[in-house]
Amino acid sequence: MPAEPATQLASQPAAPAARRTRSAPRSRAELLDVATAEFARLGYFGARVDEIAAKSSTTKRMIYYYFGDKDGLFTAVLERAYADIRAAEKALDLTHLPSREALARLIDHTLRWHDTHPELARLVASENALNATHLRRSSRQAGTNLPILQTLDDILARGRADGSFVREVAAVDLHLYMSAVALFRVTNAPTIQATFGVRMDTPGSLDAAIADLTAMVCAWLRTPDPTE
Repeated sequence: MPAEPATQLASQPAAPAARRTRSAPRSRAELLDVATAEFARLGYFGARVDEIAAKSSTTKRMIYYYFGDKDGLFTAVLERAYADIRAAEKALDLTHLPSREALARLIDHTLRWHDTHPELARLVASENALNATHLRRSSRQAGTNLPILQTLDDILARGRADGSFVREVAAVDLHLYMSAVALFRVTNAPTIQATFGVRMDTPGSLDAAIADLTAMVCAWLRTPDPTE
């Protein structure tokens, strides 16, 4: 029987390899989806790699292949969660808006993002309990999170230039104040309801929080610093 042409033999393994290559990003993304849900629900110590693998269409072995270990997986989950909110902020394209309108839009977006993506606040709470071990080791987090400070720097500078804002405020401080309210509404909602009977998971509550925070921040920025 004549031998098969060399070109045919060489091409036979290519299709499975190509399929593996094409499916790798999907498999990695699926693992991150499942891991995000598990870490957000159970925390770092409560989530189990075996359970994450069982709830995905891949294997525990592939988790270690893509992420190294549980720490690597949790780091990747955090990095993607931060990257997602920063990408959404960038998509707002606030540079063309007047400063006060831009700030109001960003406050609205920040609170609504955390309301619809509660996993981020819960992941951050877990990482804080670990003293930010994973973020301190991440080579990506600084570059990922710098743009929001640049955005706020631009809004504040434009506001001072057009007279809308008079108080000198660091962008990082304003970001922290906004984030604190957004995160608190997610992580503390059950205890607030249990202790005060107040629900923070209703549309009306969210709208009121956005309006109040916007009014407070804008009034604060319009008021001169009494210590100067």
